[in-house]
Amino acid sequence: MSRAVQCQSCLPRAGWAQLWQCLAQSRGTRSVSVCAAVPGPAGRCFLRKILPTSSISLPRGCVRYQGSSQESSAQPSSSSRGQSQLRNVASSGAIKKHQKSLSAWFSHQPNEERQFGPSFSLDAVHVDPVIRESSLEEILKPSPDLTIQNQLQQPCRKVISLHNLFDVDACGRPVKNVVLYGTVGTGKSTLIKKMVVDWCHGRLPRFELVIPFSCEDLSHSHAHVSLRRLITKKYQHLRDVVPVLEASNLRVLFILNGLERLNLDFRLAGTELCCDPNEPVPPSAIVVNLLRKYLLPEASIIVTTRPSAARRIPGKYVGRYAEICGFSDTNLQKLYFQMRLSQPGCSGEESQERSSAEQENLVEMLSRNLERHNQITAACFLPSYCWLVCTTLHFLYFTRTVPPSQTLTGIYTSFLRLNFSGEVLDSTDPTHISMMKYVAKTVGKLAYEGVMSRKTCFSEEDLRQCFEVEMKTESELNLLEVFRSDVFRFFLSPCVQPGKEHTFVFTIPAMQEYLAALYVVLGEKKTLAQRVGKELSEVIGKVSEDVAVVVNIISKVLPLRFLPVLFNLLKIFPRYFSRVSGKDRDAIAHTMAEELFKEEDYYNDDVLDQINSSILGVEGPMRHPDEAPDDEVFELFPIFMGGILSRRNRAILEQLGCSIKNLAAFEIAKAMKKTVIRKGRKGLPPSELMDYLFFLHEFQNERFTAEAVRSLRAVNLSSVKMTPLKCSVLASVMSTTSHEVEELNLTSCNLDSSSLRTLFPILLRCKALHLQLNSLGSDACKEIRDLLLHDKCVVSSLRLANNPVGEQGARYLAEALAGNRSLTQLSLLHTALGDPGAEAIARHLAQNRHLQELNLGYNSLTDAAALRVVEVAKRHETLDKVHLYFNDISEDGKRALDSLRMDRDGVRALVFLTAGTDVSDYWSHILSVVQRNLPFWDRERVRQHLALLLQDLESSRSQTANPWRKAKFLRVESEVKKMLGKLQDGSL
Repeated sequence: MSRAVQCQSCLPRAGWAQLWQCLAQSRGTRSVSVCAAVPGPAGRCFLRKILPTSSISLPRGCVRYQGSSQESSAQPSSSSRGQSQLRNVASSGAIKKHQKSLSAWFSHQPNEERQFGPSFSLDAVHVDPVIRESSLEEILKPSPDLTIQNQLQQPCRKVISLHNLFDVDACGRPVKNVVLYGTVGTGKSTLIKKMVVDWCHGRLPRFELVIPFSCEDLSHSHAHVSLRRLITKKYQHLRDVVPVLEASNLRVLFILNGLERLNLDFRLAGTELCCDPNEPVPPSAIVVNLLRKYLLPEASIIVTTRPSAARRIPGKYVGRYAEICGFSDTNLQKLYFQMRLSQPGCSGEESQERSSAEQENLVEMLSRNLERHNQITAACFLPSYCWLVCTTLHFLYFTRTVPPSQTLTGIYTSFLRLNFSGEVLDSTDPTHISMMKYVAKTVGKLAYEGVMSRKTCFSEEDLRQCFEVEMKTESELNLLEVFRSDVFRFFLSPCVQPGKEHTFVFTIPAMQEYLAALYVVLGEKKTLAQRVGKELSEVIGKVSEDVAVVVNIISKVLPLRFLPVLFNLLKIFPRYFSRVSGKDRDAIAHTMAEELFKEEDYYNDDVLDQINSSILGVEGPMRHPDEAPDDEVFELFPIFMGGILSRRNRAILEQLGCSIKNLAAFEIAKAMKKTVIRKGRKGLPPSELMDYLFFLHEFQNERFTAEAVRSLRAVNLSSVKMTPLKCSVLASVMSTTSHEVEELNLTSCNLDSSSLRTLFPILLRCKALHLQLNSLGSDACKEIRDLLLHDKCVVSSLRLANNPVGEQGARYLAEALAGNRSLTQLSLLHTALGDPGAEAIARHLAQNRHLQELNLGYNSLTDAAALRVVEVAKRHETLDKVHLYFNDISEDGKRALDSLRMDRDGVRALVFLTAGTDVSDYWSHILSVVQRNLPFWDRERVRQHLALLLQDLESSRSQTANPWRKAKFLRVESEVKKMLGKLQDGSL
């Protein structure tokens, strides 16, 4: 029987509508158990929800054969001698050694778990999954006619625990064979790992011996082998146990993980009967006879498989079908996130108190977003995506350094390897196309078309266009049916937005951009002429050698001189097409560059903030359903394209069946270099520049990055929230060169002392450094002191305005001034220095030989401190300008400062808007500083200072008789009055 007949829910016309209804039903169920979501060693390691049943059928055991041990009564019973011998073996510690070995292996976490966060034990983050009893009828014929409403009216389906899978069935018959199935990524392997670990720790007393096998390993073995040899080859500790397995009453459990990897034939003509554990047969024959209960009939067997392969085992050999379901309640999702994100060591090397508070805040924000029941709630129904969310949050919040192995593209590529490593879509199909390759060609096409048309919701017609239009053969239809059954729900789910319930969206939004990028980089985006040309070129290339031989023979016998000429012309075509196909890489490079620098996306948040908002939500009132949505943004698309081209990600994709050659990556980078560097050299907005730097980090091409960074003489990241990750990315990218940076603007970037430590090598090479509005206290000033005292420091201009430097911070900066040889401008405007801080600076200022300008404005300095600073400045070799406006300086202090200024030309103390009986040359500069910093200053205090400045202007105007000076005074007075008026009205 063909698969098209077996699975009637996959008919081409109504298939997508039926599939949507099935998915909607699965979203409507409410369960109270929790699933595991920790990757397993074999890669298939997550859990998710599967299609609900249509009805409660009669117990299977009442109407058909159950695959129990009752039919094996012809097998000989165990003898007392065998039992005694076995007990002696067990007492010798063979099984205990086997338990220890299994525990060490199955407790091992994959590389991705250690790479993208702290390593957790299986017990630390594992919670029991939801498992429900199913039937073969449900697998073969799901009910697409049910809606969410009438699904909720159905009787409660039977939920069963992992340890009760081998309980007697509804008719009281013992169960020996269990089929545990679930779609890709539902956590079958994780469940098996937990089961084995439980047995090793004595938490599964039903069985005295557990023997796990990977069907993937068995599928690669083509030599005949006996069951005895198969066990002892893999588990050497069982050499003394295996000979007595058949003659004992030992309760044995065989675990066969990933049955879809094997092509099993249960017909007698295809697989002969075998009851001798010592008889060499193909590995598939061993599996078939174990399931038939013809080989070791008393042994229990649990099989894990995907839904499409579950039907390969005849129902009469199965005692119980069980389906893995996912997180059906937001409380279960919260529990997983609480366990995962609250693990010790999750936040790296930060202080315990601070890290704990940050972890709690992160969990709280995530919980609030889940409570809104938006799309992330539907996504986290899949425990595999819960792992992805936690890994992404760890990357965003707790990454202090970014080695090449840690990139956002690497997280998504590794996530796909955990779920699809080594997987072929259908092992019975002769093409053996890898599952990921099929996804890239079909789902990738859908994702790319969505990115190009800027949409995230897809109708049934969109799905038909991408999946069914080009189908021509029975094999293609069968592959599509397997994809629908096993993989579709991993990538796409029904939209939860009001008014869009009958459309599909990508389960995780960023996955759409990743698959679109993969689709383009793999060269799947081809026109009809390109596809036909490629096929024709391959055909001509294959037959060219044979044709050459025939033409040479004919040309020697017959005087047909035109034949060699015709053949040579024919051979030109493949070479010509190879040159034309090289243009595809130019098109890929052009697409990447154009998408990276789209002007309509210039003023969005940077991509890392966008990802953070998609996971944790945006604080504030929720959008009204009738309100027009914002345009979709796909700024991750070009960044993923660059990340996929990195050597490490290409190596992982090669394992998934998606090959990207080194030459292709080199030519794409070469074609992209000029465009990217030319556009990157232009003045990009801060958020777009951060995206550009992140693209270079993801690209992982050091030579390309060095050339791109060398063209950046000024880096303006003002108002970009510089998280530890962004600081690490900036440091990593800029460290590819050693050139001096003319200006680095990090104004209002939420920097702290740890950020400065991360950026230290880059700050050394910056001439102008803007660090205003960053809440930098004394700890940060200590880092700045070390920076300025470094022998390689080239910082000439340092702006620290509007930071809580304080007295202690001033002492650190004063020490830096004494030993620094590069600094010429230092701004400490509004840094809470006070008189002690100013005195500390004045004491060390005499040892400095290079400073030219010092700004101590708005620091609550009194007459004594101000005079002390100016007196030192008067004797300084190079210092000629000191800013002291908006300090608590009296009229007498003003006159004293003015007299000091008059004693030595070139020392200018900017205190008021006046200079004796004239207007100060710097009045506009002082007012512009006030206006620029007003949002960060105490408005009442500014109003008082402006009133004093106005009073001083009026007094000085009355003392001069020069009409030109009076006009200048009136002009400045009008500017001050205008500013006061706006300040009182609140418009400034």
